[in-house]
Amino acid sequence: MPPITVFAARQIITMDPNRPRATHVAVREGRILAVGGADCADQWGDVVHDDSLKHAVLMPGFVEGHAHMMAGAMWNFAYAGYHDRIDPQGNLHKGMTDIDAVIARLSAQAATLPPGAPLLGWGFDPIFLKSERLNRHHLDRVAGDRPVAIMFSNFHLMCVNSAALSMAGYTRETNAEGVVKGPDGEPTGELQEMAAMFPVMRRVGMDFRGLSQTRAAMRTYADVCRLAGVTTVTDLFSTMEEADLETALSTTGEEDFHLRIVPALGAIGGSPDEIAAKAKRLAARGTDKLRLGAVKLMTDGSIQGWTARVKWPGYVGGQPNGIWNTSPETIFALCEVMQREGIQMHIHVNGDEASDVSLAALEAAARKHPWPEARHVLQHCQMMGADQYRRAAALGACTNIFANHVWYFGDQHVALTIGEDRARRMDAVRTALDEGVRVAIHSDAPVTPLAPLFTAWVAVNRQTMSGRTLGPDQRIGVDEALRLITLGAAYTLKMDSEIGSIEAGKRADFAVLGDDPTQVAPEALKDVPVLGTVFGGRLNLT
Repeated sequence: MPPITVFAARQIITMDPNRPRATHVAVREGRILAVGGADCADQWGDVVHDDSLKHAVLMPGFVEGHAHMMAGAMWNFAYAGYHDRIDPQGNLHKGMTDIDAVIARLSAQAATLPPGAPLLGWGFDPIFLKSERLNRHHLDRVAGDRPVAIMFSNFHLMCVNSAALSMAGYTRETNAEGVVKGPDGEPTGELQEMAAMFPVMRRVGMDFRGLSQTRAAMRTYADVCRLAGVTTVTDLFSTMEEADLETALSTTGEEDFHLRIVPALGAIGGSPDEIAAKAKRLAARGTDKLRLGAVKLMTDGSIQGWTARVKWPGYVGGQPNGIWNTSPETIFALCEVMQREGIQMHIHVNGDEASDVSLAALEAAARKHPWPEARHVLQHCQMMGADQYRRAAALGACTNIFANHVWYFGDQHVALTIGEDRARRMDAVRTALDEGVRVAIHSDAPVTPLAPLFTAWVAVNRQTMSGRTLGPDQRIGVDEALRLITLGAAYTLKMDSEIGSIEAGKRADFAVLGDDPTQVAPEALKDVPVLGTVFGGRLNLT
């Protein structure tokens, strides 16, 4: 008979309504055998008691339903952001609050590079800076003898220097959506959305596939997740090719790899039928720690980059109404084929016009090919209103809401993008729950740091960087928020029968905490220490 280990804890928050609290959990063969007191598994045979977690509080391993595997490897590039950030090794990188500070840090980084090597940075966002918008002239000051490319924090825009523009062949004669030009008709260096960015990215080596599909990238991603208490995480726009699969299988298959990764294949680079066939080929090779088969649709862009598609009255500054990364016609075609083929979709929708189009496409697909258990997931949902949540509920569609945006960008959305009225109801978790939608909340790491307790804190408090409460009626309770980062997210991944709660039969995946998040003040939820994880019954402590 396989051995039974009974872990003692100061407290166990199970997320199981039949036994909400416990002090011991029994594990056999990587699964939960029993939950309760010290004698919970005695009827199953001889047990070994393990007190190594008796000081800690256990929760189900956190589930991050919207993040990207490049969250670890992005630290190979220079950080150029406004906010303080912590890298996978726990090192603090101070944020920069003006362009001069950004230029100084990038110039120092350029001085360390070999001659001609490109300087790549990430995390910048001009919406926080009061000076003129970053342009090629600023980056020419950093380096004129090498290409410089700085990805914005939303990953929908970037700015490059003159050398990088030249490499891509962008000039005043260029007539391409997303290549921004100044009053003089010359490219400013700002590039919006993938069609405009990719020619530069390919030439300078800013390759998202390369940032995700290597053993080093996956191991670093696991480090990021361990620090956050996450045991199951997505890679929600995977560019995995068939050749990358062996690397992913071998890396995740290593005995000390304590993380379950759920990639969603980016729905690009082929016809809907070709994308569906590729998703099915990948799904056939999946394992416990590498769950394959879903796809990700990109619709619009970023609200703070003014590339999201929004309904009337548009943006408060009168900016043009965003960019379609995928045309509405193609969204309809993709939704029909994936629904027909039984492939779950995760659909990026930031602006409410993008939500409208995506809901209409899902409704049309459901009429042609009924599939009650599809559980397609609308991702971000930042401007969805109650009417749209009702449509999602009627479809059985899930929503994974970008709660972190309220803290990171809420003040800017009030002042600069969508105005007070719509900003008060953005990321409307309360409305979604009240309308009967299945909900998760997320970080979109590396856009914002992967930290589910922080994400829960934002949903509970809706505090912005300035300290105001933005949309107090959209706040939710602590117990609700904790459910959304465990069982709620597990449901959106069709894994709620395996993970998301501590109950018999499920995977022995736990977040190990230094305090009970239900007993601290709601304002202190984000400060509960994460001590590591248990994955399949194996300790993985920080």
